Amino acid sequence: MSMLKGLSFFGLCLAFVVIALGAWTRLVDAGLGCPDWPGCYGFVVFPTSEADVLLAEQRYPQFPYEINKAIPEVVHRYFAAFLGLIAISLVVSAFKYKLPLRLKKFTSFLLFFICCQGLFGYLTVSLKLLPLIVTGHLFGGFITLSLFFYLYLSSTKKIISYQIGHLKPLAAIALIALIVQIFLGVWTSTNYASLACLDFPTCHGSFLPEMDFSNGFNLFQEVGPNYLFGLLDNEARVAIHYSHRVSALLVSCIFAVLISRLWFSNAAPLASTLGVVLVTQISLGIMNVVYVLPLYIAIAHNLVAAALLLTTLMVNFIVWKK
Repeated sequence: MSMLKGLSFFGLCLAFVVIALGAWTRLVDAGLGCPDWPGCYGFVVFPTSEADVLLAEQRYPQFPYEINKAIPEVVHRYFAAFLGLIAISLVVSAFKYKLPLRLKKFTSFLLFFICCQGLFGYLTVSLKLLPLIVTGHLFGGFITLSLFFYLYLSSTKKIISYQIGHLKPLAAIALIALIVQIFLGVWTSTNYASLACLDFPTCHGSFLPEMDFSNGFNLFQEVGPNYLFGLLDNEARVAIHYSHRVSALLVSCIFAVLISRLWFSNAAPLASTLGVVLVTQISLGIMNVVYVLPLYIAIAHNLVAAALLLTTLMVNFIVWKK
């Protein structure tokens, strides 16, 4: 079990890095930094010499080579591939050391899911950033992180226990609400709607701006030659952005109730951790708007969302633990 615990913890840390790299790739508009997959302009890494760059542009004349965009894409791919190697190691360890059947099944599923993530990475490029595929790929990163975390918790013998079984429904509701909120955040990023509203708390000076929900949440929209920078009009993007804001308010209310119930159930450490992560995430979201999406704040917003997800999963793990 110690091998499983160590590998799953390493995978958990690396999954955080992969999420950060994925956010970096999106934020610098490098989703098509390499127009092919798994290589980059036909190279194992990315072209650097003058001759290689010339050859790359001859191969893909419709995608002018930009090394500043190729680097994030390639780095993200290789770190994600290494995550797959960890998953393989987990499967081998589970069967080699004859661990319980449920852990064998779980590690196998984790490996399968990461392979699916690789497929989605390929489709992201081959389908020219099709929004539904990009959203699935980004959201899958959070699922991968959660799977590693659950495996780590399952292989940890001593976990602090609190008498909070009566909070099962509330903890589950909080987790579901957070998952919906993360999906909306991913959809916002996918459709380049993060800057659809440049003021706060209003949007274009109104608490109820003009919005187009039918196009904003059309999961099967056209991508044109590619979906780089998006194709939606402003009202559709405002609908996406505003939905993410309103959902954040609802999620905050649910979490406020959960945090208070945890506090008065003698689970103050859990309540405090959840509260600090929640306030940090809300602050980063506001800063993204006020300071016009600074790169490192936007990446931090993704990572703290992941931390909030793990903290909520921890609460649910403790609450539902038999």
